[in-house]
Amino acid sequence: MIGVDCYRGRTVAVFGLARSGISSALALAAGGAEVLGWDDKPAARQAAEAAGVRICDLNGIDWKGVAALVLSPGVPLTHPAPHPFVSKARDARSDIIGDVELFFRAVRGSEAGRNARIVCITGTNGKSTTTALTGHMLQQLGFEAEVGGNIGKPVLDLAPPTANRAYVLELSSFQIDLAPSVHPDVAVLLNVTPDHLDRHGTMENYAAVKARIFS
Repeated sequence: MIGVDCYRGRTVAVFGLARSGISSALALAAGGAEVLGWDDKPAARQAAEAAGVRICDLNGIDWKGVAALVLSPGVPLTHPAPHPFVSKARDARSDIIGDVELFFRAVRGSEAGRNARIVCITGTNGKSTTTALTGHMLQQLGFEAEVGGNIGKPVLDLAPPTANRAYVLELSSFQIDLAPSVHPDVAVLLNVTPDHLDRHGTMENYAAVKARIFS
């Protein structure tokens, strides 16, 4: 696990408790944050609680005390309409981010992480194959390569950074949309064809989100 201490002593809400949500909640708690986890599905809440996540119904909290809302990538951010929790977090001026943003803050903010290499791969098609192949090549070249993101492990479940670590991350447009601090050493955009327009509204918006990995 990669611990996240940028919210130490502050309250963070995590909405969506599938794999990346549980991973985010545990990484934040390990870094000293007060984590409030919630999912609309009872089974997801039970699984998260069993994994050690503190469960709290976000419908009844005071959002003014919440420093950040960590969203599952599939939760509507802008289209067709923001999720009610997104609107409440915006009104409270809370950060609205995802696990990839937490990863970049944790890795780039650590001394060991300054020398780690990060490769981000996105595109409508071919991401998983390219990510897996890139990770394999880097392992053969002697790097301590870790592969994750939208493939395999959630990013915060990868091994902590070392000077010889190389992270190869498959990123969806949903993940990039929630990661304003994405700053890889290598960014790859394979292709852009019409997809997820119910989430991004237009093809132009979809392409613009993909292109953020170059910023």
